[in-house]
Amino acid sequence: MNKPIYLTVLIWLFISLNSFANDGYKLWLDYQPISDSQLKSEIELLLSGVYFYGENPTYEAIRNELNLASKSMLDKAPIYSKERLQNTKLWIGSREQLSQVLSLDQQAEIKALGDDGYWRGNIELDGKSFYTIVGNQPVGVLYGVYNWLNSIQSNTFDKFAELSDSPKIKLRMLNHWDNLDRTVERGYAGFSIWDWHKLPGYVDPRYTDYARANASIGINAVSLTNVNANALILTKDFMKKVKVLADIFRPYGIKVFLTARFSAPIQIGGLKTADPLDPEVIAFWKKKTDEIYSFIPDFGGFLVKANSEGQPGPHEYGRNHAEGANMLAEALEPHGGVLIWRAFVYSHENDVDRHMQANREFEPLDGKFKENVIIQIKNGAIDFQPREPVHPLFGAINKTNVGMEFQITQEYLGQATQLVYLAPMWEEVLKTKTFSPTPSATVASILEGKDSGQKLTLIAGVSNIGTDRNWTGHLFGQSNWYAFGRQAWDPSLESKQIAEEWIKLTFGTNPDVLSKVEEIMLESHEAAVDYMTPLGLHHIMGRSHHYGPGPWVMGGRADWTAPYYHNADSLGIGFDRTSAGSGALDQYAPEVAKAWSDPHQIPEKYLLWFHHLPWDYKLKDGNTLWEGIAYHYDRGVKEVRQMQQTWASLESEIDPAEFEHVRQLLEVQETEAVWWRNACLLYFQTFSNRPFPADIEQPEGDLEYFKSLMFPNAPGI
Repeated sequence: MNKPIYLTVLIWLFISLNSFANDGYKLWLDYQPISDSQLKSEIELLLSGVYFYGENPTYEAIRNELNLASKSMLDKAPIYSKERLQNTKLWIGSREQLSQVLSLDQQAEIKALGDDGYWRGNIELDGKSFYTIVGNQPVGVLYGVYNWLNSIQSNTFDKFAELSDSPKIKLRMLNHWDNLDRTVERGYAGFSIWDWHKLPGYVDPRYTDYARANASIGINAVSLTNVNANALILTKDFMKKVKVLADIFRPYGIKVFLTARFSAPIQIGGLKTADPLDPEVIAFWKKKTDEIYSFIPDFGGFLVKANSEGQPGPHEYGRNHAEGANMLAEALEPHGGVLIWRAFVYSHENDVDRHMQANREFEPLDGKFKENVIIQIKNGAIDFQPREPVHPLFGAINKTNVGMEFQITQEYLGQATQLVYLAPMWEEVLKTKTFSPTPSATVASILEGKDSGQKLTLIAGVSNIGTDRNWTGHLFGQSNWYAFGRQAWDPSLESKQIAEEWIKLTFGTNPDVLSKVEEIMLESHEAAVDYMTPLGLHHIMGRSHHYGPGPWVMGGRADWTAPYYHNADSLGIGFDRTSAGSGALDQYAPEVAKAWSDPHQIPEKYLLWFHHLPWDYKLKDGNTLWEGIAYHYDRGVKEVRQMQQTWASLESEIDPAEFEHVRQLLEVQETEAVWWRNACLLYFQTFSNRPFPADIEQPEGDLEYFKSLMFPNAPGI
């Protein structure tokens, strides 16, 4: 080849690939050039005259976002005006700042939206129209601007329409399980983004991008450290480091929380006890809390894991959870702080069904917690399984603030190697009827305070964020971060709607891409349940690392073994939680307990969670239980293969780097789905002693080989 031409081709190829390639760092804030000519002219006009009603750090954050978006979407910077009526097209400010141009009805409508709410639309003044984004507080304005920018990216902006929105949940929170040495418990996207060693001197620009991403989906709180807490985070040296993060997050409306180790008075306070009723312990926590607020005036409060999985707590001193929580809540109360106390409590020394232990601890204490305490309850009673029936604490305690804890990181759902969109699972939980405290109550209505009456509301999610360039390890892991923020803002949102939003912001508005990627996402969770834990099976994963199948796991404490949960024997399979078994069903409302006690009435997706049934039990489709289990496992593998085919058909429509990243991980997922199916069916066949249905792909492999697999270096332990 002629050398100059060869070099020209290489240069062109380099420029083309680099302009097209996307490493995922920008998340859903990758402001692509506007291709629609009419939309482009409308946005150019609005950004040619931007007026801010005042100055503050949040408005400066908005200005920076507009600069980024305009440069990327229009290849030009916004033009800002210092005069409200001089060449301005876009007004940005608070309700109070715009009071002279808003009608009384408009002011009342916006005021009703609360601190985080916003309104956007046109305001007419002296015969001119000004597109306006208004909030009651600067953070509401910020949320409105992000919503406006998203509508531009997704090509849904209507310059004539009015739109208002406000969150239904007060605290929308990420829980980082990050350790001070930068390892992350159940983290599958690299190390912790918090570089404690370099803080406070070096400030990674990633911290600001993290805040931008969270604010864009309405997340307003973050606990920085693992619930298996290290008391050092509460020392003065670390306060200087945490302050830097709090200062970065503040303009974006994000409050910092810290996990408090219950034994801190002993470990860093020099005391001989951590008894919550001991005067010296009470004084320690008051002094420590005051010290934290001296560094961080808007500190959110503490998140506590106590008396669970070896963590210290009030039980060591003969005290209950209310006494432990209230002591910390009293230290926070003068500052307006919140104490979040996790309901994930169980002990292997207690021979009661693990499903029941949290209710036994907390139901007798209902109404005994202070008003600034929230009991944070996992979506199910075991531990973030691929599918769980709703936790029976929802609806069982009605005089205490309760919050939801979801898991965004995929501890039991393939970790970061598998594409599993979690919003349908969360939607299933949020829409579940509890029948208490009102006959129509749902988990969502309780969390929002509609039926519970609580004023302090919370939805928290265990973060899937790490130092990987794309933040979440798997590109589609970003959709779960995004979906969590949206569902925490509004628990009534449909997972389909959220998927459409994320796809448009990530891959563009091509209808073919939208329909096919949406199909993959909406089928992915059910596929994972099918090839992992169908029909209510649960807790049958590998030991410790929780990676891959392990229905044979034995040894050590019973409640960490698989047979404790599946109870497979020659007679059948499943955990009997009816009144004839552990009695866990009685912890639900009578309407639920009565229906679910009958294996013919309970939704079959929960069947083996509550019933031990014969292998020849007839399912609703006419298949035996053994055949049904086999069909589910096989169907899960086939669903993943369909996902692969659908993704492959999009090769010409997706950024090459993103396409190849997902293609390879789907290959891994298919391999792991086959592994799950073969290992589980071969194992359960040793009890059922029945052949596999002839019309499924016959499981193959050596069961002893599957049992021998070890993963000592699996991430996230």
